[in-house]
Amino acid sequence: MSADTARATPATATALGRLWMGAAWYPEQWPEQRWDKDLALMQAAGVNVVRVGEFAWSSLEPAEGKYDFDWLARAIRLAQKHHIFVVIGTPTDAPPAWLTSKYPQVLRVDGDGRRAEHGNRRQFSYSSSLYRKFCRDIASRLAQRFGHDPDVIGWQIDNEYSDESFDPDTRKMFQDWLQQRYKTLDALNTAWTTTYWSQTYTAWNQIPLNDKSGNPGWMLDHKRFVTATWVSYQQNQIDAMRPYVNPRQFITTNIGGLGLSDNWDHYAITRPLDIAAWDPYVGEGHLDFYRHGAVSDYVRGWKRQDFWVMETQPGFVNWAPVNNALYKGEVRAMAWESVGHGADAVLYWQWRSALNGQEQYHGALVGPDGEPLPLYSEVAQIGREFETASAAIAGTTPQSDIAIITTYDSRWAIDFQPHNKLYDQLAVLLDYYRPLDDLTHSVDVVNAYAPLDRYKVVFAPSLNVIPADLAQHLADYVRHGGHLVLGPRSGMKDQFNRLNIQRQPGPLVGVLGGRVEQFYALDQPLAVSGSIGSGTASILGETLSVQSPSAKILLKYGKNRTWLSGEPAAITNSYGKGSITYLGALLDPALMRRFIVQELHDAHVAALFPPLPSDVELMRRVGKSHAIFILINHGPGNRVVRLPVVMHDILRGGRDVRTVHLATQGVAVLEESNAH
Repeated sequence: MSADTARATPATATALGRLWMGAAWYPEQWPEQRWDKDLALMQAAGVNVVRVGEFAWSSLEPAEGKYDFDWLARAIRLAQKHHIFVVIGTPTDAPPAWLTSKYPQVLRVDGDGRRAEHGNRRQFSYSSSLYRKFCRDIASRLAQRFGHDPDVIGWQIDNEYSDESFDPDTRKMFQDWLQQRYKTLDALNTAWTTTYWSQTYTAWNQIPLNDKSGNPGWMLDHKRFVTATWVSYQQNQIDAMRPYVNPRQFITTNIGGLGLSDNWDHYAITRPLDIAAWDPYVGEGHLDFYRHGAVSDYVRGWKRQDFWVMETQPGFVNWAPVNNALYKGEVRAMAWESVGHGADAVLYWQWRSALNGQEQYHGALVGPDGEPLPLYSEVAQIGREFETASAAIAGTTPQSDIAIITTYDSRWAIDFQPHNKLYDQLAVLLDYYRPLDDLTHSVDVVNAYAPLDRYKVVFAPSLNVIPADLAQHLADYVRHGGHLVLGPRSGMKDQFNRLNIQRQPGPLVGVLGGRVEQFYALDQPLAVSGSIGSGTASILGETLSVQSPSAKILLKYGKNRTWLSGEPAAITNSYGKGSITYLGALLDPALMRRFIVQELHDAHVAALFPPLPSDVELMRRVGKSHAIFILINHGPGNRVVRLPVVMHDILRGGRDVRTVHLATQGVAVLEESNAH
């Protein structure tokens, strides 16, 4: 489903039709006479949505088959009194003790064969048919009760899917999944090259399931199986809820994690959902706005539409090595950066500090005494600003002429065999992202299989797995006028995680008019130079060869003692109406920026703004008749930004401005009418 189609549905219109600001609220943990005061404090802070219920199974079903939803109904009615809407979380991330003690077979088993016990969360086996039966029941009953409640705007399924299980039933499911995928053992043995180390299987039940390293084909298929199992776990609840849920109520799940190489495929997980939602946390340290921006763009790319921040930290967390607080104004800056990259909602975890439990020390907006904590006033400022800007931002979304493309198969394949312990895929992506963001202020991060026609240039930093169908997709993009830039390790593997027999970039060798002759892990930086300038390469380098008269060398390694001495490090080739470039090295920041500048110039990508002061981030969201520009000063000193045209300063009364003054952590939200 396209972003435009998704946006037109009633559920996504509800979720994305305005700015939402809120918190996770746990009324079941507090005396009911306290609820009204909590909600009054929320209303005063500009909270217009709360998430409830996602850990409340023992309160919703205190004994098997005995349900109590009345307290939740009263909480929703009281929230409505304070003009606060509700997202209900299905409580299946935290099964009650009566369930796990009576039916211990639903508990997950770790890679060492130990079965989980009660006393935490996520102790269930995601593949257990019995556990799924209980999940379906509670989700269905909640949907029947609240699926047409006018103050319930959405549903969150479970909470931050995470651990898989290695119990015997899951192993059998994995073997059955493989049999369905490959049909015959001969096909599986060929795909996995099991003649290596006598791994050949003669029966399906011989195939192991564990969390250890093994055959790369087996490892990649296990990740795909984990994805498929979480998808079916999620679908079990979607199917239980859909018959009873009003079309205007969205269904989503909240996805945790700061990085990109997660345990399952986020594109597949979010495909059946109405919107994507995630939980960004800084943890130790402070906001890295490039990293947070890049991962936010990646989240927006899951469904190629705006998204929700379902959880984020209110100042500090309790699980980092050092749980420092963000600076004054940094929580506000992070909220507006999320909006700038496509968030239509920002919810904090959590509203009030819990008296006990594993996250007692976690930041909150209200203390255990029910009184506001210091951060409350900053969040209240965010609430006021969201309300002021909501009408202008509604219906807008980030748009870009450039994209970074990824696949989970590629990420997993590199994670299995990094070849150099310093090869960090998020760091590699950020090497591309930082100069792209500085120069264009708008980057899409999307699945490599997504439609690419709208992009003038597409960057693939680590597209390790390129099967024939993906190669055709990328070749068509170039043939029709696109500009494709491949990074190191591209096209090394096929869909079975086997080495491509064409060498790199595999099926795109003919399009490139050249190939990678060899790849090398680097233990020291090497000099690199060419028409765009000189610098160094580190961590990993590849030697390329030109095999077509139309292909040209862009960069070469300098003279050194290695096999890369004097060899091409980057080549480019014209193909159809477009071009393809292969960069076989990780460049230092200055040379990487010059490389990106050249690629953007060749693709005729124009800058949105004149150069900005250091540490100032610019984001753009585009609507039918106007554009919103968000400026944030992430630096330690004041900054002045000269605008290219007169704009309306939304947070300052809508007055016309041509110059913006930003204090440390300062934010400006600007509107340009009739922008395209």
